[in-house]
Amino acid sequence: MTTQFGPSYVRAIAPYVAGKPISEVAREFGLDEARIVKLASNENPLGMPESAQRAVVRAASELGRYPDSNAFELKAALAARYDVPPEWITLGNGSNDILEMAAHAFVERGQSIVYSQYSFAVYALATQGLGARHIVTPAVRYGHDLDAMLAAIGEDTRLVFVANPNNPTGTFVEGAKLETFIAKVPAHVVVVLDEAYTEYLATEKRYDSIAWVRRYPNLLVSRTFSKAYGLAGLRIGFAIAQPELTDLLNRLRQPFNVNTLAQAAAIAALGDTPFLERSAALNAEGYRTLTAAFERLGLEYVPSDGNFVLVRVAKDTADDGAGERVNLALLKQAVIVRPVGNYGLPQWLRVTIGLPEENAAFVAALERALGAP
Repeated sequence: MTTQFGPSYVRAIAPYVAGKPISEVAREFGLDEARIVKLASNENPLGMPESAQRAVVRAASELGRYPDSNAFELKAALAARYDVPPEWITLGNGSNDILEMAAHAFVERGQSIVYSQYSFAVYALATQGLGARHIVTPAVRYGHDLDAMLAAIGEDTRLVFVANPNNPTGTFVEGAKLETFIAKVPAHVVVVLDEAYTEYLATEKRYDSIAWVRRYPNLLVSRTFSKAYGLAGLRIGFAIAQPELTDLLNRLRQPFNVNTLAQAAAIAALGDTPFLERSAALNAEGYRTLTAAFERLGLEYVPSDGNFVLVRVAKDTADDGAGERVNLALLKQAVIVRPVGNYGLPQWLRVTIGLPEENAAFVAALERALGAP
């Protein structure tokens, strides 16, 4: 008789599958790594800012010692940037860590978590890892239906996840509607507002969620240095919330969850406004390039406010193999994108916006994969 370790709800979890790394694709298809274009993981195509690279070199001499567990200097920099007390800030090993901590801090086994269809896969993983109950509300135009999410909150609900902009669809909820929703959520239910892509928003779409944190004790805003700041490989994210929430997060947080190099790089990147502006401008230009190509090819796509675009590569509504088929054709041409069948979107691909030459390589490969004239 085979012994089954662990609770059934953990064994039922489908592990998170990250975008294929360049080295794996090179080995699998016999390709030269230098030729491969990776547009799968929503990384900043500019890479790590030079300011952060210099900070990492300076900090390397301290690697024989443990990191500052409280990250005093980084918290001070974030507190100054967002005009909040340092004790309102919790750091994570990427914002993924923040999302997992929030679920464990605020929800007991058997209680419920509300999130939207087509929202970040980690919400489902965090819920299932607790043995909590999923309440998944249907999406509207591939984005959050806040009215449905509000109505779905039950007596046992303790947490609501909202991503804005949303991953993998890129959809956006305007600030006024979002604050109205937060104001109506019962005070004992924590709202986690996941803003991993907020730095890519156009100026006219921006809103002040940190001001909302001051008004709503049950709101936690999660952000990351992995996207616009170009620090994906160092894994650093942060949450801003009132102390009643951050106190619980810090009871669960691993003592040294953000390493010395990540702390140094984040401080430098946080102050590098020109790099952030260049990243946003490059992203806007690339978005125009990709969406123009999709329109020329007659492909449906979801308007996006992130650094990626979700595009439907099946022209036949019954063709649920299209996403994987086109993805394989792209891989053979040294282009890595992200199939999203695990989100219930088997006819779609998510494409990260890259450098101009990377976008051009993807479009050319897509045309060949689709057999476009």
